[in-house]
Amino acid sequence: MLPDCLSAEGERRCRRLLAGATARLRVRPAAAAVLVPLCSVRGVPALLYTLRSSRLAGRHKGDVSFPGGKCDPADRDVVHTALRETREEVGLVVPEEHVWGVLRPVHDQQKATVVPVLAGVGPLDPQSLRPNPDEEQNQGYTHFCHGGHFRYTLPVFLHGPHRIWGLTAVITEFTLQLLAPGIYQPCLASPELPRG
Repeated sequence: MLPDCLSAEGERRCRRLLAGATARLRVRPAAAAVLVPLCSVRGVPALLYTLRSSRLAGRHKGDVSFPGGKCDPADRDVVHTALRETREEVGLVVPEEHVWGVLRPVHDQQKATVVPVLAGVGPLDPQSLRPNPDEEQNQGYTHFCHGGHFRYTLPVFLHGPHRIWGLTAVITEFTLQLLAPGIYQPCLASPELPRG
């Protein structure tokens, strides 16, 4: 990411671009919401991810993800879900006024809607985070085929021993497109869906 992508001017530009979608999507029901925390670590722009415990049940144990989770009936909206889940998962309290907007929703394999919420969290000292124990130019693409025919392509980001893939990689790509337009060039390909 570019150093100025987290500037006040960059924030205003992103808020302006996301305003319409945020107004529409914020009040729509969704299965889950995640926070896409924009931060700087030692002066370098970064995204904050979590590493899911390998002790969790299910297929996503040990995965890199954004903080977030299922919408609770007590949550006012998807923004509240993302902020609550972030506080619960990593101990990071993000004020609602730090939310820049809502990104395009994504859908998991069960067709559940996951809404990414973009927020500036400022400089972070990774040692200050309190993960809940219960709870990068290394990029490529994975091409998926079915029945011998090309179906779709998804991004994958590799950093050290960790792989960012699936919905987290798609949301990362959306975020990079927003923050660095004209510089970050995605290579996603998807076949056209049949009409009718």
